[in-house]
Amino acid sequence: MIAQNRKAYHDYFIDETFQAGISLVGTEVKSLRAGRCNLKESFIRIENGSAFIEGMHISPYSHGNIFNADPTRRRRLLLNRHEINRLHAAVTREGYTIVPLKVYLHKQYVKIDIAIAKGKKLYDKRDADAKKTQERDVRRVLASRD
Repeated sequence: MIAQNRKAYHDYFIDETFQAGISLVGTEVKSLRAGRCNLKESFIRIENGSAFIEGMHISPYSHGNIFNADPTRRRRLLLNRHEINRLHAAVTREGYTIVPLKVYLHKQYVKIDIAIAKGKKLYDKRDADAKKTQERDVRRVLASRD
């Protein structure tokens, strides 16, 4: 695991997830292997039949040269046509968006998990926090009995 977007699980209901490759240039892979990635302000956009991730920050490789790429440049996601059409159809529905969940290495490839998600309202977030607190208290009581 290189980077994870924990806030996505707090802010959205995750409906369906997809695995995609990322088109990288230069020393970006070396920087990712060093764990220098941030997904906080990133989002996915579908344009002209292609998917792009924007706002993902990959820090320049420290031992790189003047040809290091822009840290927040737009990167193409490698998905097949069927998946792109499915994502595009989901985004056209009201309230749905595509969010990045995590970036990781799979064999020698850099992969990203993206999800079709629907935004949570404030009361949904409060309910989720209350449920999580209640489950934590139950586990704590059961652990203390042992």
